[in-house]
Amino acid sequence: MKPAFILILGAVVALTGCGEKPAAKAPESEIRGAPIAPVAAKVSEPTTPAPATNAVASSTPVPAPVAPAAAVAGEPGYAAAGFDILSGYNIEISDELLGPVTNNLAEVTAKTEALIPDKVRALNQKKVALKGFMLPLKVEGGLVTEMLVMKDQSMCCYGTVPKIHEWVSVKMSEKGVKPLMDQAVTLMGKLHVGEMRENGYLTGIYRMDGEKMAAEGN
Repeated sequence: MKPAFILILGAVVALTGCGEKPAAKAPESEIRGAPIAPVAAKVSEPTTPAPATNAVASSTPVPAPVAPAAAVAGEPGYAAAGFDILSGYNIEISDELLGPVTNNLAEVTAKTEALIPDKVRALNQKKVALKGFMLPLKVEGGLVTEMLVMKDQSMCCYGTVPKIHEWVSVKMSEKGVKPLMDQAVTLMGKLHVGEMRENGYLTGIYRMDGEKMAAEGN
């Protein structure tokens, strides 16, 4: 079979003059005075930008920096630790890290925790306020005593599989809290950063000893 060829059609545009007839020869006469310089030879000087332009630019308001949220909803002593921080980086968990790990646990743990940025590991053992969506795991007397706090509501209600740094396992230290799954909540307590394992399998990298909860808008 002959190879296929692509026929490329080129369009050639012929540029012609305006078709004007040459100007009639001026009658011979005596030329007096200096000839007029062609208009094209005159070069206009560059215009200086109006100072008003700079004045407008300089008068544009500069947004004020967002103040660090050292406290949430008037609660002192709790540093803000939202998912913009906890999940604001890429993390890839290999099969080796997922487990089950039966040997060299310390080595595998070191590899897992090396994937967590320093600014996140600095929150370990700190009292923080975490905003997210609740997924109850254990309810006693109508109150939630164990839960996951997740980055997105879709992870709670629509079966979207979250990444390992997009949830925090929370266990209330004392009494439980009211179940609220239809709105964002803020859990306050001590955060623990580092891998958690059950039967050798990696189950998470964040957990919290919950102390109290505030609903959105409260």
